[in-house]
Amino acid sequence: MDKRTLSERDICTKFITPALVAAGWDITSQIREEVSFTKGRIIVRGKMVSRGEGKRADYILSAKPNIPIAIIEAKDNKQAVGAGIQQALGYAETLDIPFVFSSNGDGFVFHDRTGASPEVEQSLALDQFPSPQELWQRYKVWKGLSGAAEKIALQDYHDDGSGKESRYYQVNAINKTMEAIAKRKDRVLLVMATGTGKTYTAFQIIWRYRKAFPGRRVLFLADRNVLIDQTMINDFRPFSGKMAKLSTQSKTIDRPDGTKESVTLALDKKRRIDSSYEIYLGLYQAITGPNESQKLYREFSRDFFDMIIIDECHRGSASADSAWREILDHFSSAVQIGLTATPKETEYASNIDYFGPPVYSYTLKQGIRDGFLAPYKVIKVHIDRDVQGYRPEQGQLDRDGEEVEDRIYNAKDFDRTLVLDDRTKLVAKKVTEFLRESGDPMAKTIVFCVDQEHAARMRQALINENPDLVAKNARYVMRITGNDKEGIDQLGNFIDPESAYPVIVTTSKLLSTGVDAQTCRLIVLDREVGSMTEFKQIVGRGTRVHEDTRKLFFTLMDFRGASSHFADPDFDGEPVQIYQPDPDEPVTPPDDALNSEDESASNLRVENETILIDPKNQNLGNGQTTGPRPKVYIDGIGADILAERVEYLDENGKLVTESLRDYTRKAMRQKFSSLDDFLRRWKQTERKNALIEELAEQGLPLSVIASELGLDLDPFDLICHIAFDAKPLSRKERADNVKKRDVFTKYGPQARAVLEALLDKYSQDGVISIDDPKILKINPFAGMGTEVELIRAFGKKPDYIRAVHEMQAALYEESA
Repeated sequence: MDKRTLSERDICTKFITPALVAAGWDITSQIREEVSFTKGRIIVRGKMVSRGEGKRADYILSAKPNIPIAIIEAKDNKQAVGAGIQQALGYAETLDIPFVFSSNGDGFVFHDRTGASPEVEQSLALDQFPSPQELWQRYKVWKGLSGAAEKIALQDYHDDGSGKESRYYQVNAINKTMEAIAKRKDRVLLVMATGTGKTYTAFQIIWRYRKAFPGRRVLFLADRNVLIDQTMINDFRPFSGKMAKLSTQSKTIDRPDGTKESVTLALDKKRRIDSSYEIYLGLYQAITGPNESQKLYREFSRDFFDMIIIDECHRGSASADSAWREILDHFSSAVQIGLTATPKETEYASNIDYFGPPVYSYTLKQGIRDGFLAPYKVIKVHIDRDVQGYRPEQGQLDRDGEEVEDRIYNAKDFDRTLVLDDRTKLVAKKVTEFLRESGDPMAKTIVFCVDQEHAARMRQALINENPDLVAKNARYVMRITGNDKEGIDQLGNFIDPESAYPVIVTTSKLLSTGVDAQTCRLIVLDREVGSMTEFKQIVGRGTRVHEDTRKLFFTLMDFRGASSHFADPDFDGEPVQIYQPDPDEPVTPPDDALNSEDESASNLRVENETILIDPKNQNLGNGQTTGPRPKVYIDGIGADILAERVEYLDENGKLVTESLRDYTRKAMRQKFSSLDDFLRRWKQTERKNALIEELAEQGLPLSVIASELGLDLDPFDLICHIAFDAKPLSRKERADNVKKRDVFTKYGPQARAVLEALLDKYSQDGVISIDDPKILKINPFAGMGTEVELIRAFGKKPDYIRAVHEMQAALYEESA
């Protein structure tokens, strides 16, 4: 057998897998082949949505399922034995795997990331591959696991038989946590972006912990009732019978499969505790409070719980005087695990000070790049009253006939102390326009308002903008705030992908965290967001991908300049690229703000785009009354849009403000330094489709770009025209030029007929892969002879391929 003729898959089947089995690896429980561990980043360009290629490991070897310890990258035998080692090292770093191998079927190159080997990298024969026992011993030393710690770290994951697998970052988080517990660390912090499955991760940690320590009791704390209920009927469902909620309020929950389920309670009407359960879920507000009678947690002995998991732990547990902290202090002997997407680090509260540095972090940026989280467009809308400020005319009266205080009001005042009703109507109008112009007025939308009263007015304005849709169903627009029972009762329907209504919800803070709104496609910010922590949480409402409903990205519509947080170094996504005006330029950005190819987007970052006319006066009037200042309502003064722009993600996940044509031009010029560079690459690439596929993987699918821009061009001409301003030729013009040059005279009649038919096929259909002999099986070639007969007209198959490549070269001699 000539190895060099075998495919990569044949090399795996015939040489690598047998070598692993011979070394003692179990093919059913320890060896996994072709493991895809990322989904491929979602790329959005206008109406175009595509996915990049996901990452896939040829082999992952595990001590037990979900405890990976080695990775192998395979190559065909035409390549060197170590050709895949650098690729495998990149994968290993992502997957937290210490032992890395590359093979072409002749042997292995072994790279030890633990640093414990005499040589970091060495060559091994096929029969020298390490056994599972040898690598596990090395792994234990690397991780510092021995004796009882090894038993804890090796506990099985829960498997419900459905085939659901933990994502690689969840495996990393779970394993890191169990290793920390095994090494007697009793304060653990996990940082995982919103939408990445923190509660599922928590479930697996609890499952494995209780496998290691049967009968131990666990408390799961959260600060939203909906979080507790969702967790009990979804991720924690396998704990049914051993799990109860610390509440006196019975509740029936609709499950995704249409069935109903009652939440098991651990309290009776007199708040007496049933201590027979092993897993308790509690709303911290329900088990503590300012009065001694409210401190239910004190009914438990200090050592009652062995583990406490605090969901969204940034919301208070880090502060020494917080309500959550007193619960944690009471159960100080328990292992305490904090889960958050946004660790809080301020002068007054620090997650890291309490829990220690995160044992694992998975950021929004990583989630978007891996394709597990949805990317986003940002629409920034500038309202004249926000940018220019508002000063009442002399003697201006409010809605109640009272004279309005004469001072300059700005964006911080609107809807907090001063209500411009026309401004509210304008926001509702723009939101409605967006939903209708996008073609999906039923897209789930959250509008974040200044407070509950503002949310009520916004609801009314949105209803008045959508009378036809409200007539079909009164729940088209609803307010969901803490004081609105009817709205809260509809929260479950809003987050249910199967429920059409409500469509638009207005809120202030209730939906800013913890709500699993998988199908939310539009987030509207009509309030300032001063906290980076809260801003990340709000963005997180849209980051979940929902493949079934084709929710692959979301839009953030910003009326208050809150998206300036994207430019903050503390934001864990890519920095935003925005227009920064010079002092003599208008604040409204020109359409071509980023069109100049030599402008560096990183130099255009600013802290805040909102201009305040007189910031020194924003606190005027404070202190004149002892209670909350009543709002002043002014009608009929109008409001207009000053500027509106759309930003979208480039191939690196950065938000850019430019047209698709300008973006494509810039990206192409980064790929090809000059027209000559492109022409050289194009001519050197025998299989033209390979270059086109390479561009598509990098976020530049040429066929879709051409369609979006309305250009019916050959990919060659599309690149030359957009990137280098070359005059394009049509496919027919290119084909006719080849015929005029009469380049087929050296071939016989049948071969010439085939080449001319290929030219016609190219001219009519734009077929770029004309060098694939399979094309000879379709019309018009099928009527000219069999594939074998047509190839024989050129001699042998290499002669046919050479002729086609010569024809392709002739096609592109006219480079304009």
